[in-house]
Amino acid sequence: MNLPTAARDAPAFTIRRATRDDLPAINEIYNQAVLRTTGTFDTEPKSLEDRRAWFDAHHDGLPVLVYEAGGAVIGWVSLSRYSDRAAYDAAAEISIYVDETQRGRGAGGNLMAALAAAVEGGPLRTIIARIATENAASVRLHERAGFATAGILRSVGEKFGRLLDVTIMQRMLK
Repeated sequence: MNLPTAARDAPAFTIRRATRDDLPAINEIYNQAVLRTTGTFDTEPKSLEDRRAWFDAHHDGLPVLVYEAGGAVIGWVSLSRYSDRAAYDAAAEISIYVDETQRGRGAGGNLMAALAAAVEGGPLRTIIARIATENAASVRLHERAGFATAGILRSVGEKFGRLLDVTIMQRMLK
């Protein structure tokens, strides 16, 4: 999938399926979030070996897409199994991360649109997002992509010495 276009305040870009060659950049972007944000509740950086195992669990129905600009991967989005229980097979969980120096320039919205196009007509019925409630930018990004708040879990995570609420958001595909 190649969707070249131009984002606001950004050079031309391409969104495409990730390859194993993209894993160092994907991991670097993710580990920025681990160390400096509540965008993930992981508290320790992931190794490249961890990232390879994560990548191997993905396939056409659970894609990983990268946003490439200026020859560099600056963001990514993925769908993962929501649960290993068979009754949840039509549900997936979204993850989306953009390099901390590139946020607010349209990469997130473009990745969300490309992901929706990639799974359109497939077997998924719903996509679920778990977002630290304090992460207002991510909540807004998901709302613009058609997600609605399904509920809030109070004080379920702890990071940087603070208890955090989690907003559960959902986008119905069918």
